[in-house]
Amino acid sequence: MDMTQKSCREFVDILSSDTPTPGGGGAAALVGAIGTALGNMVASLTVGKSKYAAVEAEISALKAKCDTLQQELLDQVEADEVNFLPLAKAYAIPKDDPGRDTAVEAGAVQACQVPLKIMALCCQAIDCMAVFAEKGSRLAVSDAGCGATVCKAALQSASLNVFINTKLMKDRPVAEKINATASDMLNTYCPIADKIFESVRKGFGV
Repeated sequence: MDMTQKSCREFVDILSSDTPTPGGGGAAALVGAIGTALGNMVASLTVGKSKYAAVEAEISALKAKCDTLQQELLDQVEADEVNFLPLAKAYAIPKDDPGRDTAVEAGAVQACQVPLKIMALCCQAIDCMAVFAEKGSRLAVSDAGCGATVCKAALQSASLNVFINTKLMKDRPVAEKINATASDMLNTYCPIADKIFESVRKGFGV
């Protein structure tokens, strides 16, 4: 079931239930799409305005990129559910089954893939927010700051869905490689998002 076809209220109600999906990964993907769209609002309000003619080509290109990012992030809501299923099935295998550990290991690796992709997409979105905040319409600069902050939250949320799965893995070199990839994105892009937020806030004299 494509949860993105549900109403906002339905999605939240299902999210709060005892069903395993959607969970943190699906929520992170949706939040990332919302954050990207918030920043992209700035692009929509910039393109076509004579005041911003000098940056129109750059903003138009980023708007097209964010249109794609929004859709890709929404696609990850369902993808996260699909990729979590093997791990959920592995958990259901009796603990005395000799194949259980192998199934859990494979399921954990697979369950990391979509959250990692969500993180990468959020990083791309944050890069766009930086440009929107600097060069986009001043009337909507707060939306660029909001977009960066929301994408940061999605980035961090997705990372926790990576780390909870790598903790299960017995192949520690593989787990640590995945952890390093996620941590690199966090360490690089959380400060960028914070910088965007602070620059927007200070622009209001606060």
